[in-house]
Amino acid sequence: MINIYRLTAFLEGISYILLLFIAVPIKYLLNEALYVKILGMPHGILFILYILFSIIAKIKYNWNFRKFLVISIASLVPFGTFYIDKKYLTKL
Repeated sequence: MINIYRLTAFLEGISYILLLFIAVPIKYLLNEALYVKILGMPHGILFILYILFSIIAKIKYNWNFRKFLVISIASLVPFGTFYIDKKYLTKL
């Protein structure tokens, strides 16, 4: 389960960076929404999976609420999931 969680965290982080730093600027600077449409749905699915795996890991590894909150909120920060993987997930 942890390897799937780590892979999801990695892919969610990549999709968020691509969406935020490539697709959104193209949308607003070049008036081309295609890249947001292409990347938006996969990112949304990966985000939901990341949160779902966070909930499962909280229960399985008996994380306190603060740790769970930090790990969950990291998905909202660019590069946050990479930090979480290195700090928390590699130790499981």
